[in-house]
Amino acid sequence: MTTHTVACIDGSALSDTVADYAAWSAKRLNNSLVLLNVLDDVRSSDEADFSGNIGMDERQRLLAEITELEEKRAKLSRQQGHAFLDAAQEHLAGMDIEPLLRQRHGDLVDTLVDIEDEIRLLVIGRQGKRGNGIGQHIGHQVERVIRALHRPTWVVTGKFQEPKQIMIAYDHSTTAKKAVEMVAGSPLFKGIPVHVVMVAAQTHDHQAQLDSAAAKLSAEGFSVTTALVAGDVEDSLLQYADEHSMDVIVMGAYGHSRIREFFVGSHTNKLLSSTKVPLLLLR
Repeated sequence: MTTHTVACIDGSALSDTVADYAAWSAKRLNNSLVLLNVLDDVRSSDEADFSGNIGMDERQRLLAEITELEEKRAKLSRQQGHAFLDAAQEHLAGMDIEPLLRQRHGDLVDTLVDIEDEIRLLVIGRQGKRGNGIGQHIGHQVERVIRALHRPTWVVTGKFQEPKQIMIAYDHSTTAKKAVEMVAGSPLFKGIPVHVVMVAAQTHDHQAQLDSAAAKLSAEGFSVTTALVAGDVEDSLLQYADEHSMDVIVMGAYGHSRIREFFVGSHTNKLLSSTKVPLLLLR
C-alpha cells in the first residue's frame, strides 16, 4: 500500500502555506506528495420549486435552463480547481519535489475517508475559503475532518516556517503517550529539539511522568526539554509556545461517541482557534 502526504488545496489564502508544510513533510517522510482539490457540490441547496401553477412547457424550459446552468457551473468549478492545483505546483517549483495533482468531486470529508488508507499525513489550512466554523478563525471543514479521519492531521496557519523546535502537549494519557511514541518513531521531526510540556501541579509523580516521556524521545536521539507548568491548560500551553518560540504543537487526539466527537482532553477548540503555531494532531 502506497501512502502519501496529502495537502488540501482549496484556493484559500493558506493554500501556499499548506503546500509548503506538506512538501517539507513529504521530503522528511520520504513519501510522495499529493495536492488534492475537492470540488464542492455546485448545485444550489435552495433551488426553486417549479411544480406549482405553471404550464408543462414552461416548466420544462426552466428545468432545461437550470440543467445547462449547473453544467456550466460544474465546468467552471473544475477549471478553477485545476487552476488552484497548478498555482500550488508552481509555488513549489524549485523545492526538488514533484507533486501529484488530484481533483475529486464531492464532500471533502467523504473524499478523505475514502482515500484514508493512502494517507500517511494530512495537511489542511486552519481557515478555509469560507472561514467559518469553530471560533472565528477555523475553516468550516476543519473540525469535520479532524473528527472523521484517523490519520495524523497538521492544521497550519500563517506563513511556512521550517520547524526548528517542537512542543508536545503531554498529560500522560494513552493518546499523549502514543503521540510521544509516534514522534519518537517517525522521521518527520528527527533531529529537531523537543519540549515536552505538562500543565499540572508540581509533584514528584507528574515530573516522573514527564521524565518517562522524555526518556522515550532521548532513546531515539532527540534533544529533550521538559516543563511542568501551572495554570489554565490552553493559556499555559499557548504562552509556553509563544515564550519559547515553538514552531509546532503536537498533541494526541482520539475519536469518541456516535457522532465521532473530537477531543484533545477538553481543550481542542480553544487551542485550534487561538494558536498562532501549527497544530499536529496524532491519532
